Amino acid sequence: MAFDTVRTNKLRSALTVLGVVIGITSIVGMTAMIRGFDQSLRGLIEQLGPDTIIVTRFSFANFMNGAEMKDLMKRPNLTISDGRAIEEQGSIVLRTVDIQLGGQGPTSPMSRVFYRNLRTKMLVVIGTTEKFQEGTNIPFLAGRFFNGTEVQYRKNVAVLGNTAYKLLFEPTGTDPIGKTVRVGAERFEVVGVYDKRAAGGIGSGADEFVVIPYTTYQRIYGLKAVRVMRSGTTMPISIAIVPREGVPVKEAMTEIERIMRTRHGLKLDEPNDFEMLTQDQFLKLWEQISRATFFALVVISSIALMVGGIGVMAIMSITVTERTREIGVRKALGARRAEILFQFLMEAAFLTSLGGLLGILLGSGVGWAVHLLSGFPISLPWWSFAMGLGFSASVGIFFGMYPAFKASRLDPIEALRYE
Repeated sequence: MAFDTVRTNKLRSALTVLGVVIGITSIVGMTAMIRGFDQSLRGLIEQLGPDTIIVTRFSFANFMNGAEMKDLMKRPNLTISDGRAIEEQGSIVLRTVDIQLGGQGPTSPMSRVFYRNLRTKMLVVIGTTEKFQEGTNIPFLAGRFFNGTEVQYRKNVAVLGNTAYKLLFEPTGTDPIGKTVRVGAERFEVVGVYDKRAAGGIGSGADEFVVIPYTTYQRIYGLKAVRVMRSGTTMPISIAIVPREGVPVKEAMTEIERIMRTRHGLKLDEPNDFEMLTQDQFLKLWEQISRATFFALVVISSIALMVGGIGVMAIMSITVTERTREIGVRKALGARRAEILFQFLMEAAFLTSLGGLLGILLGSGVGWAVHLLSGFPISLPWWSFAMGLGFSASVGIFFGMYPAFKASRLDPIEALRYE
């Protein structure tokens, strides 16, 4: 009977469920993209290594904790000397100390990579020591990482991210190892190529980088410590540290904090003027962001669902008025109030559930379209479909309750007299 009602009034039914369709489409579509981004970002964070400690001037965690930008900018820049001091003074508890130049913030240098008549988009250029690979779990596709001798003698050697390899070498099937490429205006020998990062990656952005020795990086970009000549801005420097086997991360962080506070001349009552982050802290920070994003999604989508629900209530109220004689006949033949109530609730729930089903299909289609067009990762968990159907059916029951209750309370004699 509910299906017949929908089929008889096609236009009215379509307009009724439109708000529900929009709400469920936004829930499913955005959930697919948020979940896909979440899984990919977690994969990238996990590649950092569970024991790796990153020391930076400041990070997004400071902003999440309410820190003011003007206060953070007063912090001193990290230097290469800071990294060397941590390596020398913390050698008892620290196994690896890697200095990383660039790769963070809008002031980081970016360059195109050229090979013969091919070129890439703008890629992030990162300068590191030979120990970079020890602090990450990025898989290699071919070749090796550069060694300490190449860093010491400022050799023009490079390890390409997967994006550069796919654009320059994969189309022709050329072996990149040993080939000469141009990064900006400088020529580099390719010694290694990274495989694709994480599961699905965050689009292709996670692989859009080139790694070169930090000494070469200094020579090319005119850095003596942390200054970039252009605009007087500062180049981001970070220090990645891995404790020795058996040394707890907290103990290593305490030792790093001691060394850095001594170098920066901080008193006991003064807070740290640097930031230390671990994989767990990155994950906790991302969980806060993703929870807030998902909550905002639910609130925005609920507005569309509420609009759809009001439409359902209005249409169902009109339907009750139109079918007053039918209700009178049913009651005269022995239909109870509960049966009339159930009949109209079923029609409302059927309408909104149909809208929910259409919303799920459209939302999934939107997610897949974004993925195919941009490479943005998506995830379509079963619970997002269940949540969409549950929300849509709940909207029908909630907003259909008043018209259904009104129908069940009609007096059969008055209903039969209604024209």
